[in-house]
Amino acid sequence: MSKSDSQPLEEITQLRAALDEANYRYYVLDDPTLTDADYDRQLQRLQQLEASHPELITSDSPTQRVGAAPADGFPSVAHAIPMLSLDNAFSREDIHAFAERVAERLECSADEVEFTCEPKLDGAAVSLVFEQGVLVSGATRGDGRTGEGITSNLRTLRSVPLKLMGKNVPELLEVRGEVIMRHAGFEALNERAREEGSKVFANPRNAAAGSLRQLDPRITAKRPLEFHAYQAARLEPDLGDTTHSELMARLSTLGFRASAELKVVKGPQAVADYCEQLGEKRDALGFDIDGVVIKVNDLRYQRELGFVARAPRWAVAFKYPAQEEVTTLNDVEFQVGRTGAITPVARLEPVTVAGVTVSNATLHNADEIERLSLRKGDLVSVRRAGDVIPQIVSVVKKNNGDKIVFPTICEICGSNIEKVILYKKLKNKKIPKPGAAYRCVGKLVCPAQLVETIKHHVSRNAIDIEGVGVSLIKKLVDDHKLNNLSDLYLLDECYLKDLPGYGELSAKNIKFSLDSARNIELGRFIFSLGIPNVGAEASRVIGESLGYVKRCFYIYPEILSLVPDVGWSAAESFYEFFKDSHNIEDVKKLVSMGVPDNKDYGVSSELASSVRMSKIISQMEFDGVASGTASKIEAAYDSISDFFEDARSCFSSNKIRFSKKAVVGIASKVEDEGFYQKYLEIEKQLIELGVHWTQALAFSEKGSQPLKDQIWVITGTLVNLTRDEAKKKLQMGGAKVSSSVSSKTSFVLVGDNPGSKKDKAEKLGIEVVDEKRFQEIVGGLSD
Repeated sequence: MSKSDSQPLEEITQLRAALDEANYRYYVLDDPTLTDADYDRQLQRLQQLEASHPELITSDSPTQRVGAAPADGFPSVAHAIPMLSLDNAFSREDIHAFAERVAERLECSADEVEFTCEPKLDGAAVSLVFEQGVLVSGATRGDGRTGEGITSNLRTLRSVPLKLMGKNVPELLEVRGEVIMRHAGFEALNERAREEGSKVFANPRNAAAGSLRQLDPRITAKRPLEFHAYQAARLEPDLGDTTHSELMARLSTLGFRASAELKVVKGPQAVADYCEQLGEKRDALGFDIDGVVIKVNDLRYQRELGFVARAPRWAVAFKYPAQEEVTTLNDVEFQVGRTGAITPVARLEPVTVAGVTVSNATLHNADEIERLSLRKGDLVSVRRAGDVIPQIVSVVKKNNGDKIVFPTICEICGSNIEKVILYKKLKNKKIPKPGAAYRCVGKLVCPAQLVETIKHHVSRNAIDIEGVGVSLIKKLVDDHKLNNLSDLYLLDECYLKDLPGYGELSAKNIKFSLDSARNIELGRFIFSLGIPNVGAEASRVIGESLGYVKRCFYIYPEILSLVPDVGWSAAESFYEFFKDSHNIEDVKKLVSMGVPDNKDYGVSSELASSVRMSKIISQMEFDGVASGTASKIEAAYDSISDFFEDARSCFSSNKIRFSKKAVVGIASKVEDEGFYQKYLEIEKQLIELGVHWTQALAFSEKGSQPLKDQIWVITGTLVNLTRDEAKKKLQMGGAKVSSSVSSKTSFVLVGDNPGSKKDKAEKLGIEVVDEKRFQEIVGGLSD
């Protein structure tokens, strides 16, 4: 009897180990030990043994990479930790500015800060989750908060370990990285496509992203894809690594391919040198990169620096100049966006730039047209900024064609186009930004703005109404059936079915989608309104902070901007939107129709804890009053009204000894009746909201944060309330709601038909509660 007959398990184990080792050496160490023929022979032998002994097949076997049946679609997956984007740097000066910002917060010299530098791969970002060392899920980045579950497809990549290597394997590991396609593999893929008469891919990034989204994993398996790790987003338990470079070395020992170009350097000068040196060999790498990712190496410093709404403060992406080509400018069209912004778009003779055919390019604004002094027929240099958006860089050869003139009247609605000076807030001072924007003042009277607003409203990340596409929206606007957002929900089914290309079934489906769009979470509803400068993340935070749609109608930007992750521009735009009587009227109609959730969940603890008198004082921008003096004012006075009264009496109370400059600066503003009344109104609003600093104790005693520091997970179908309602109650109590169970989880709320989360919680000894017990815990938090 042969060894394979008498000891199948032993041979299977040896073959799996040999194949795993071969994958590790090939994809991680770049030191292959098996030829492709030898690898295929061993894999075939393993397949034969497992076919004879199916009871010995395990999910982490190399034979199980491909095996899932074609899917109907991809499920949505909420990221436990958002996959944020990075802020960009384009020059040595930008790198130095980033390093100085980091150093200022860390209170040290920029030259003392240690950074890691590595190529910014140009592919598709994904996340992999391993539990007890085994791959359990994989997802795309999506919008950063929610991606698509593509586990079956990611399993087909030989550079993705199905089981972690080594002995010190964490209980939970979430690895993020980029799936790329090397130039050689991309060319071979397109060559096969041309031979078969199939569609060719424009570039390796599109090829990688498209390959990952195949419904049939067998197609993905045939594509030359590679996974390159760049971050350990979650690692439990902590294995003692103190730097990003140590974490990447650990990922390598666990079986992942990390960048061979990763380098640890000190100070911004060394970072800039690395970027320059990598740029010089960029074309020889064999795969596309569009820059360098620069991170603060010390993990303790990363935690201290934290995040802004959409990006970490401890990292930045340096972007290389893109490729440029020369072509002819045929014309310029002026498009009207959702907010009325006028965007000039250049129409070009088609030209290939960085592997993509370009026929249109952005010109940004009127200043850019003036700078270039464009005329029809000019030969222009075009590049893909950030390797994505084509733009005109310069005029190579002038022509005698018509000069391009920025319009003063909207071509769509005939309204005036006004110049808008944009501002940024720096240390509580409004500073004009360079250049200017131009906007059509027609608002929703302008059909172009109305179409874009409705298009945004029904989009996937907003209300998510199926069947209402751009062509239908344009038709409805042209027929004057839609004049605002609320008109959308009054559409008549009989009218819809008589439209060209639509029938009774289409009309019924659209009407059903519209009628189903009810009780929408406040954050999503705010985002759906398309308020300028208020993106998805800011909308979510505002919704959770205010807790009630009617508070949106009057909240002052001075209060809203105090909330972490809500900047001044977002808060001010939000306030201006709801100052418009037409907007308020339309929102009130939507509320009466039940589109947004109209329950009052109360003001969030995050808003309450963000309100400080010193912050309000700093917003007042008194000459001679810095943050230190603002803190002294906070300590000396109970309210703004008390402080103002003392200021108007020339500080007769002698509570604080102010500098002469501060006395003059305060008096000059407080004596202004408009300024005086405005901030008294702001203080009154703080009191009405229950978040005034004098109410902080009462807010806490009211039961606002009895669940502080707790982490909850919700699983199964709830009977007496929705998941969103349960989540809001928990957040109001100060708890965090996670999508996955770990050793840090405090409670798991279980409804009907719970998944594996309940089993995992019980195995970890975490308390599992039903709805009745949940209501006992949260008590009257919604009152």
